[in-house]
Amino acid sequence: MNDTTEPIRREMVKDLNENATVRAELEKQYGQVWNTEELQRDFSVVGFLAPFVQVKRKSDGEEGLLTFQHFPRFYFDFSS
Repeated sequence: MNDTTEPIRREMVKDLNENATVRAELEKQYGQVWNTEELQRDFSVVGFLAPFVQVKRKSDGEEGLLTFQHFPRFYFDFSS
């Protein structure tokens, strides 16, 4: 299977992780931010395709995507 998004996603992963930032800065840019424990509390994870994670929000069942950086591990920029 040929994943045409892979080169783009690899570049995004590289950029996100080379420029990884603290939670407060992510919150300024994206709004709500989750660490791993908070993610597990608020969402069910459907799948990963770095730098994205497909999720289902537990409060209302809405499905969407979050972006994540590896270290420190934060999830942000929820979109449905």
